Amino acid sequence: MTRVLVVDDEPQIVRALVINLKARKYEVDSAPDGATALRLAAERHPDVIVLDLGLPDVDGVEVIKGLRGWTRVPILVLSARQTSDEKVEALDAGADDYVTKPFGMDELLARLRAAVRRAEPVGGGEDGAVMVETEGFTVDLAAKKVHRDGRDVRLTPTEWHLLEVLVRNSGRLVSQKQLLQEVWGPSYGTETNYLRVYMAQLRRKLEADPSHPRHFVTEPGMGYRFEH
Repeated sequence: MTRVLVVDDEPQIVRALVINLKARKYEVDSAPDGATALRLAAERHPDVIVLDLGLPDVDGVEVIKGLRGWTRVPILVLSARQTSDEKVEALDAGADDYVTKPFGMDELLARLRAAVRRAEPVGGGEDGAVMVETEGFTVDLAAKKVHRDGRDVRLTPTEWHLLEVLVRNSGRLVSQKQLLQEVWGPSYGTETNYLRVYMAQLRRKLEADPSHPRHFVTEPGMGYRFEH
């Protein structure tokens, strides 16, 4: 059974989420502030976290950073902050998706399901290959691991899913729309700022020179391509 941690200081929102999630057979824990959220995440090991940014004790972005120090659990931000900069800040800290308040429950639940799916194990590439090697890093599709300089590289579920789609289509241009729909879901297609943030993170973690990427190539206005 999927366990959800809801982090929000608005009791009516927590109540609505708990009722709707439990009706769909999710197990639910809730936290009214960042400190409680971090403690419950460590104790309960949720499968996905729904996180408000405007918490009473600490900003939600700091909670994301705290979580990303030790866990790859999908984080779905739920916030009244609507500017592009604020969304990018949350995504850059390690959030997987961003829903603005007020929100529709059906949309939120669909995005939550998609976030959980992205964290699930995946199979090998289209040609059956499960190991892709470059001169700088190795991608193990079966184990969902990336090795660089003899060490595992810590990727969030969304970073991994983006990498997996590109590696599976190695050498081929993957359009922005295709990447958004494969990684985030069919209702996406225009949130290109998501791609910019996550491609920058992949390059920072895997490219020898992130400002001059060799493996994660941008085709301006069209999409991205993975080159061995």
